Amino acid sequence: MITLLPWLAAAWLMAVGIYGIVTSRHFVHLIGCLSVVQSGTYVLLLAIGFVWHAGPPIFYDHPPGTPAVDPVMQALVLTDVVVGAALTALLLALALQLHKRRHTLDPEELEPIP
Repeated sequence: MITLLPWLAAAWLMAVGIYGIVTSRHFVHLIGCLSVVQSGTYVLLLAIGFVWHAGPPIFYDHPPGTPAVDPVMQALVLTDVVVGAALTALLLALALQLHKRRHTLDPEELEPIP
């Protein structure tokens, strides 16, 4: 039995985040929308690795052939969370430096430095 709810939730999160990225007029808002898109990837990866009526991938007390969830997807989500946190911190630090030097975070007000 496959449920569409996680797939729809992932698609909705990604669509909302991409819409926010396209319509953003502030760099901090843009970074927040990028984090929403990345949250959609978390849900998508967990939906791929989910198995109905399956237990954790620890087999010392289960007989052979017992269904288990995919531990690779769980590891990918954990890696995705760590990379997302580092990327968000880096982008926010760059936005802070941009505001210190240019006194704006609006992409349309920025001009190239001569």
